[in-house]
Amino acid sequence: MHSHDHVSEVDIATLTRPYDAELIDVREPDEFVAGHVPGARLLPMSEITTRLDELDRDRPLYVICAVGQRSLAVADFLVRSGFEAYSVAGGTYAWVRAGQPVETGR
Repeated sequence: MHSHDHVSEVDIATLTRPYDAELIDVREPDEFVAGHVPGARLLPMSEITTRLDELDRDRPLYVICAVGQRSLAVADFLVRSGFEAYSVAGGTYAWVRAGQPVETGR
């Protein structure tokens, strides 16, 4: 794992194994509906600051976006806010390119 300042990243292979983390998709609703990693929960980047109380501080959070840019920013914010958060490197596109299943809709 390499870090972006102090944000750690996990790769998409991590998501194919059992993991004890909540997967947060920080893309916009239309992106999420078009296709997301099964089990991911939509929490758009634009809403993260007002919805922090919905997140579990007692377990890790994996943050995913399209390619891994927004997730780095959100994970950085979450770490600074006292959460254990990791950015998923490569994002949803890497997941799709790897041939993994996607869910559509909400």
